Amino acid sequence: MVTAYVLIQTEVGMAGEVAKAVLDVAGVRSAEGVAGPYDVIALTEAHSVDELGRLVVTGIQAVRGIIRTLTCPVVHIEPD
Repeated sequence: MVTAYVLIQTEVGMAGEVAKAVLDVAGVRSAEGVAGPYDVIALTEAHSVDELGRLVVTGIQAVRGIIRTLTCPVVHIEPD
């Protein structure tokens, strides 16, 4: 399983609407409005990196009001 956070920039005033719409995308587990350079952060899960790419490109980026996304896959770092 591949887990990733997707940071989303939206058009001005669209953060709430985008967060709600992103929740309807298969593979999105949560979506919250945030303060800072991004407007929404979405937690996603996919079976593979390829599936994650499809989720972001054909699912999340298709939502009206999104300007830009940054996908941050979760890595598990084990101590030496």
